[in-house]
Amino acid sequence: MSWKKDCASALRSVEELEEKIQLSAAERDYFHIKQDTFRCAVPLYYLSLIEDSENDPIRLQAIPRIEEFTVKPFECTDPLGEASYKVTDRLIHRYRDRALFLATDTCAMYCRHCFRRNFTGQHEGPAGDTEVEAAVNYVSSHPEITEIIFSGGDPLMLDTKVLEGYLARFKAVRSGLVLRVGTRMPVVMPSRIDAALVSMLSEYKPLFIMTQFNHPRECTAESMKAVSALIDAGIPVLNQAVLLKNINDNADTLEILFHCLVRNRIKPYYLFQGDLAPGTSHLRAPLGEGLRLMKELRGRVSGLALPVYAVDLPCGGGKVPLTEQYITGKTEKGWELTDASGRTFLYPEV
Repeated sequence: MSWKKDCASALRSVEELEEKIQLSAAERDYFHIKQDTFRCAVPLYYLSLIEDSENDPIRLQAIPRIEEFTVKPFECTDPLGEASYKVTDRLIHRYRDRALFLATDTCAMYCRHCFRRNFTGQHEGPAGDTEVEAAVNYVSSHPEITEIIFSGGDPLMLDTKVLEGYLARFKAVRSGLVLRVGTRMPVVMPSRIDAALVSMLSEYKPLFIMTQFNHPRECTAESMKAVSALIDAGIPVLNQAVLLKNINDNADTLEILFHCLVRNRIKPYYLFQGDLAPGTSHLRAPLGEGLRLMKELRGRVSGLALPVYAVDLPCGGGKVPLTEQYITGKTEKGWELTDASGRTFLYPEV
């Protein structure tokens, strides 16, 4: 079965889900209340990784629950403040030397902890010629940009030739431009990593794949085979996990995950604190718990296996590592964090 058929067979409604899995009351109620909310899509491959428990760590990432209708006062639709750094319809230039291109808004699976749900799954579709041209022209006129991050949505949802067209147009700006492709396809639909895709990507080096394995049970034979195909073709793969409540917020799980990744030649790059996206508080581990876990993990795993624990500061403050340099204090309202220029931001401890 081709990956496009795998996409088409993904489960998107309560009726389709209930044909394959017994839903809990919290899951079923989501669909009963659902109006114009974040889309649902669960590939059959990823569904097969779910065990019976209602709180299974795979299940919690894939199947929506009634808790998504709980929105905290500090949560916002654009938790990273990306709108203020949007320089064209599809290009975000927040950091001096790199820009992020929103290639498409679609995903094979809509992860329930998604922070960019204001764009992802909103029927925007792939970037059109005019949008690509505007982004390429901006990069051409800004020589300080040395890296382009392809994101969305999931860029690997695009047809291979369409994606190649995007890569080629940016690469034509400067031959030394470094390309990154952010994708969960090796995790949720490894069939997408086919020979044609790997061959095409290998023509656009330097190119890096940034993926997101959050739990050891996602490191299946199929997903590791997909990753190996990329690495064997000379394409480095780095992992950007998210710290998720009741999913991977314990030292044993993270230790197993990081060791598994390194054993399969995947560098654990970041462990992200959950962003303040609306309806995600039930999946967001407390920042203080993340600090405790990282302290414990430093005594368990090598530097090669230990990612950087980081947070995207609220309101567009940017990404900072959660180290003493950037943590200035804690109050009853939450953690006081600073960015590189000394501005202070509050991250709630919930």
